[in-house]
Amino acid sequence: MLDSLDTIEELATSGRPLYVRYSEGYESDTQGGSIDFESGLELPGLAVNPLTPEDWWTRPLGDWLARQLCQYKHLQEKNPDRFAWILTGEQVGRGPDCEPLLVEVEPIARLSPRLLDEAEKRYRRNFDAEKGPEDSEPA
Repeated sequence: MLDSLDTIEELATSGRPLYVRYSEGYESDTQGGSIDFESGLELPGLAVNPLTPEDWWTRPLGDWLARQLCQYKHLQEKNPDRFAWILTGEQVGRGPDCEPLLVEVEPIARLSPRLLDEAEKRYRRNFDAEKGPEDSEPA
């Protein structure tokens, strides 16, 4: 169980790509893969959110992590049996929202509620959280 963003930062600099997933856990996920609920199709891997920043990211690593951890937190809010956990694996494609799909999954750690609260506070403090192009003022 990881309890702080600093701990994830240490893991994220280990050289292997890391991802976060909100689900009922590794054991549950081995029983069946991710589903694209709009089409009804089973995806060829587990849908995840990357914790390794893209090359264009120039802000602090902790900001990237906080943002990524918050992007699918609503899944846990809708289903309390879901929790956030970090994993690695082989990317075999992308899902309908362009999310990476993984096979050969290796679980790394579960994230504590305290860590997710820390991430959400940082996300809301350092970003225009949930702002989209429709929210911009015209030039």
